[in-house]
Amino acid sequence: MSTLFQPLSTLSGDVGAAIGESVTFDADRALKLDSGGEIKPLTVAWKTYGTLNAQKSNAFLVCHALTGDQYAAGTHPITGKPGWWQTMVGPGLPIDTDRFFVICANVVGGCMGSSGPHDVDPATNQPFGLSFPVITIRDMVRAQAMLLDHLGIEQLFCVAGGSMGGMQVLQWAASYPERVFAALPIATAARHSAQNIAFHEVGRQAIMADPDWQAGDYLSKGTNPRKGLAVARMAAHITYLSEAALHRKFGRTLQDREALSYRFDADFQVESYLRHQGSTFVDRFDANSYLYITRAMDYFDLAADYGGSLAEAFRGSKTRFCVVSFTSDWLFPTIESKKIVHALNAGGANVSFVEFETDKGHDAFLLEVPEMFATLRGFVDAAAEARGLPAKARA
Repeated sequence: MSTLFQPLSTLSGDVGAAIGESVTFDADRALKLDSGGEIKPLTVAWKTYGTLNAQKSNAFLVCHALTGDQYAAGTHPITGKPGWWQTMVGPGLPIDTDRFFVICANVVGGCMGSSGPHDVDPATNQPFGLSFPVITIRDMVRAQAMLLDHLGIEQLFCVAGGSMGGMQVLQWAASYPERVFAALPIATAARHSAQNIAFHEVGRQAIMADPDWQAGDYLSKGTNPRKGLAVARMAAHITYLSEAALHRKFGRTLQDREALSYRFDADFQVESYLRHQGSTFVDRFDANSYLYITRAMDYFDLAADYGGSLAEAFRGSKTRFCVVSFTSDWLFPTIESKKIVHALNAGGANVSFVEFETDKGHDAFLLEVPEMFATLRGFVDAAAEARGLPAKARA
């Protein structure tokens, strides 16, 4: 791996080509932002799985979380590892690519091909850095809607995602209810809590305290705040797990030693694990993108856009919802999912809710949870039947 993060668009050969597809909209089709600014030209990078039917009625949008990208399935071109939702997306899986045309787009502000702070500002011929405009979850969804227009898809069969992906699902259902037949918000909330904002601020301060951050201009100056970004990733990763999961996986087991070192090396396996998570993350993610995307999550407060009433966001919605939470998720606890369910009920929406018992923490939505697979398969199958889609993809 390179010791300096490079935007995927600057890489040559097979890795650069492996981005999937991307579209750059003309400057007269700028992305209007909640901040009052705009992005022009706008580039959106995406990956698809499966085949779009003749009626264009089997499109299934998958929205990624904070550190994800368009590689929900298949092999990631940078890491060589399976896609981030390889347990859920693929032939015969709940999001069945033999039946559905699955679309996953890199969010605006990301670093895998979509417009972001790593892009070159034509006015200066240098990376935007912090001069890139601040974005919101709604801005991300607007960009995805532009992508669907480009693909000629008027209505999505389903939108699904966990964590920040779930925020995008909720925003889709609120902003474009006529374009969403079914929605699967998983392990998420309708607004970011003070605790979660606090965790994000710790990560951002770790990045900005790294001398190599260079006030956000590290790409033009040939540096990279690897240490700060690694610490941000380590702190965030702790929140994705439960205490029980950490104890089961590591306990107080020592790492490659039989006794305490009485130094500040990684004495414990859990320390070594977190250091590994941090060091590998910096090879595939941009530090400024981390700042921008965490800020977008912090700003998310769906009810605030509807006079403080979350129910008004979904008033009269004909979208079918299945809201999912996990008992050990303390980052987005079940109480937040129940708030969404109550608002959907108050708004007259068609909603089902399930809480899965697991000790795997927030990351459970990415892991093997057989009960979740069975339930989500049932929801998707029922929605597909209601949509008039065949049980199997036609040849």
